[in-house]
Amino acid sequence: MPRQRTRGDPVSQLPDSIRHILRAKQHPARAVACPHCGAAPHRPCVVRSRNTILAQPHPARVSAWAQTVACCPDCQVEPATPCHDEGRARSTVHARRYKEAEVTAA
Repeated sequence: MPRQRTRGDPVSQLPDSIRHILRAKQHPARAVACPHCGAAPHRPCVVRSRNTILAQPHPARVSAWAQTVACCPDCQVEPATPCHDEGRARSTVHARRYKEAEVTAA
């Protein structure tokens, strides 16, 4: 019986455990959607006006990723909770939360 050809991204058809190993070279922030350019999870960020793919994710995407995976040592919030400064919400996360997220990803 002839082998059937499949279309699409060959990596997306692999089991999750193998797919994670193959994507290990990518920035871990690509695991979440980009709030800046709207790139889907595991897809690269793009500059829409020039239709170019970026080598690194947008800072907003890195911030969203750090917020989802790490607790913040500065304001003591759980993952998925935004950072705050004395009750006022921040647009980005604290620098120590970025470091905590990198340790979690490693």
